[in-house]
Order: sequence, then C-alpha cells, then structure tokens
Amino acid sequence: MKKILKYIIVTSTLLMSVTACDVDRIPETQLSDPAFWKTERDLQGAANFLYTFLPGLPNTDDNWSDNTYARAPNTISDGSRIAPATDGNYNSPYQLIRAANNIIEKAPRALANGVSANVVDRYIAEARFFRAWAYFSLVQKYGSVPLILEVLEETSAELQAAASPRAAIIDAIYQDLDFASQKLQTPTQLGVTNYGRISKTAALAFKARVALYEGTRAKFHSDGDFKTHLNLALVASKAVIDSKEHSLYSDYYALFQLAGEGRQNRENILVKQYGVSTSDIVLTHNAARTLENGGASPTKSLVDDYLMTDGLSITKSPLYKAPVLSTDVFTNRDERLAATIMKKGDPYIGTQPIFNVAILSFQLTGFMSRKYINIDDWGVQRSNIDGMLIRYAEILLTYAEAKYELEDGISDADLDLTINLLRTRAKVAKLTNALVTANGLSMRNEIRRERRVELALEGFRYWDLIRWKTAEIELVKPVLGNYFFKSEFGTAAAVKLTPDNFLLVQEATFRKFDPAKDYLWPLPVNEIGLNPSLKQNQGW
Repeated sequence: MKKILKYIIVTSTLLMSVTACDVDRIPETQLSDPAFWKTERDLQGAANFLYTFLPGLPNTDDNWSDNTYARAPNTISDGSRIAPATDGNYNSPYQLIRAANNIIEKAPRALANGVSANVVDRYIAEARFFRAWAYFSLVQKYGSVPLILEVLEETSAELQAAASPRAAIIDAIYQDLDFASQKLQTPTQLGVTNYGRISKTAALAFKARVALYEGTRAKFHSDGDFKTHLNLALVASKAVIDSKEHSLYSDYYALFQLAGEGRQNRENILVKQYGVSTSDIVLTHNAARTLENGGASPTKSLVDDYLMTDGLSITKSPLYKAPVLSTDVFTNRDERLAATIMKKGDPYIGTQPIFNVAILSFQLTGFMSRKYINIDDWGVQRSNIDGMLIRYAEILLTYAEAKYELEDGISDADLDLTINLLRTRAKVAKLTNALVTANGLSMRNEIRRERRVELALEGFRYWDLIRWKTAEIELVKPVLGNYFFKSEFGTAAAVKLTPDNFLLVQEATFRKFDPAKDYLWPLPVNEIGLNPSLKQNQGW
C-alpha cells in the first residue's frame, strides 16, 4: 500500500484540477491521450488518486453531535448555521465522482493492450466503490442531488439537470457496491502487499452501512419501505461475518495506535493509510496536537452512557458511586471508557509526559479524547497512525440493529454473535433479554448505547441522531462536562457550573434544532446559481 501513496503524488497532478463545479464542466483531456489507459500500472495509478478522498485524521465530526465539543460552539450542533456560498462538503464528492466516472469509462481501453478482463474489472470496481462512497456522503447531507454517472462535456445537458430522487441515487449506490463486491478481491487475496486497497468485504461492509442508514431513516422518518433496506443491511453484514475474513482485535485501545495497524489486525476493513514511519512518510496527520488543544472534547452525555461492569447504567447499577476524584469516573466501568478518554496516569504529551487532569482553557468539557493520542507523535508534530474508516465492530452493530428493527426483537443467540463480542472485549456483562426484562430496560436503547460507546469519536453519532430522528431531542439539550473536582481543576479557570457542580459548556438557550429543516443540510448558494434547476432544501 505504500506504493499507492507514492503513485498518488504523480497521478494527482494529472487528475486533480479545480472546483467540483468546474470539474463537471471541463472535458477530460489529460488522461485521454494514447499514452495512458494501456497497462495495469496506468489503471492502478488512476485508481490510487481516488484514495486521496478518504477522510483523514483527526476526525472531529462528533462535534456536530452531543458526543464532543471543541473550543467554540459548533454551528451544526447548535443549529445556528446559514446556507453557505460554497462548501467542500458538496464540491469534493463531485470531484471524486468525476474521477471515478473517468476510470469507469476509460479503463476498458486497456483490454486492447492485453490487460485481462479480471484486472480491468477490479479497478472499475474500486472506482464504483468510491463513486458510491461519494454519493452516500451527498445523500446523507443534502437528500436529493444530481446523479451523474458519466464524464460530462462542457455542453452536457446534465449540467443543468434537476436533482434525482433520493431512491434513484440509493439504488445506484447499491448497484455500484454489488458490482464492487463481486469483482474485488478478498482481504486474504490482497494479502500484505496490497493491504489498504478496497476489498470485497469493504464493499459489503459499506453497503451494510448505507442500507442500515436508509432503512432506519425510512422507518423513523416515515419515508419509504424500511424493510427492504434493513434486509439488505442484514444480508450484507452477515456476508462479512460469514466470510471469516475479519474478527475483533483483542485490545480496544491499541486499535487506534500503531500496534493495531496492518493486515495482522483483522478488525480493519478500510483504513486511511499514513505511511510506514514518521521518517518515511508521504501523508501525515497531527491528531495528538489537535485533541490536546481541545479539538474534540468528550461530553458528560457520552461519558454517562458507558455502562458499569455489571451491564447496567450509572443510574441503575449498585456498583456506581458518585466520584470524589477524577479517576473515580472510571471505576468499575466499561474498559472502552478509559481507552477513549484520558485519565490521570496515562501517557500524555512531551511537555507533560503523564496526564493529570484536563486543562479547562483547552478541553472545555473537562474530558480529553484519547483515541490516536501518542506522546511520540506529539513531539514530532506528525503521525503515521492509520485512520479507521470501517471496522468489524461496526458490522456486528449493524447486524444487531438491523435484526432488531426488522423483527422488533433480537434473540440471545444473535446478541452473542454481535454485541456480546464487543462487551466481552470491554469486560462488561452480556446483554440478554433477561437482563433487559429484569431491569426495565429498552433493548433498542441498549443496542443504540452499544453503538455510541463502541464507535465514539469516530464520526457516527451525528448521523445516528439524524436517522433515528432523535436529533430534535438530543441536540437541544445543554452541553455539560465533567464534575468540577475543585481540588484537581483548581479555581483559576472561569467556568460555569450547574447547580449540581458539573461544567456547563453551552446552555440550552443557545441550542436549537428545527425538525422542519435541520434533518437536511442547505445546498451551497453558488451551486443553485450555477444550476437553476436545483432547488434549495426546505426551510433554508
């Protein structure tokens, strides 16, 4: 995979041009000459460019939700944003779509030069995966958008076309992912040498993600046939499980450190790669510095959702004791809490090798994120820890949720196949129907809780609130932080506190969510100006 990164430097200069609007209007010339599209190396070089569009680290998307808070209010989270003039969230996916369409159309030229059909199909499959990835990002945010499945010319009528129905776009995504899952190699076939390329199980896993989103959105927003999508999610996630290509990594904390990298960690399904070492690196990120500076500080809402070791919440478990010291927050708790949030005694940063307590002028919630924090990386201000994009744990959660929402119930056997594997790793008592009944719990809430804590700080929470139609409930609540341990935090910081002594980071009066408009994002105003057939989303 290291060679992918190096090819990107050369190939991206050929494939990358200007903004998405302009890209859709400029005829492809740079890679249509007779010198290209002849060899497998050409196809690989073109496909490698697509990997540059994978989201990188640090992932601060949880700031849109009730999971984390940065050093200033987030306009998506608190409902204060306005329609932008232009937006990379809209433009960048169309850049990726155009690059993918270009490969899909032109890769077959290599057949005339002796490249086998299997090889050509494999790179077309990669392109179709990335096209699906881009369109899902657009559909999540904007709903209906223009569906472009070919490279457009300056005079193409499609440039002035109206948005396609959401269902048509989702169907195109499914078709792309079905093709990809049929033509791509398994992780075993890719091996160590090609680790990092899109695999058969990555295509299946992403289809499961899309189908779960669409199924639950349809169910809770009363918009469409939710059962069809949830059945697809169930089938795709079960196919990944049955492939035996993946399993959970033994150490949750190490998943987000160098130890969890590579093919040896079978939980990895798709990662954003950052090179071999900090001295031999093509791409880099600086997650440690960003998080230390308060780029995404966990909230009380997130921390409270981590269970006690007996499988019960802090409001129900007899194991819970009100904390006196900051370290008490972690006592008898799900081990994922300590792996996700810094506690006193953890390795920290070069100027303070051992963590003590959050610095409230930076980590406003009094909690600090721990995923991807590495003291050595902090010192050199760059990191080559890979970013996790799809992992096997998500597949287990998808199967469990799809099963429950389809059948309004889930068996203990299916819980053991999925969620209880996660709980066993976290050293938390199993989730069973008997536990739910005996303690007056909601199975749906417990499945959702498991998803929240397992995937915390990985960018899922906001979209979960959107598809469940609970954003209007959760995002209007005040943002609270840690208990104010005066003996540890001191008195210097000017902080607001609730009557029961928790940090009050943003009051509810500054937060709003309008269900009539906020479940979709506003289209950039410039895009509507370029294409009058586009209509702004309701309320924007």
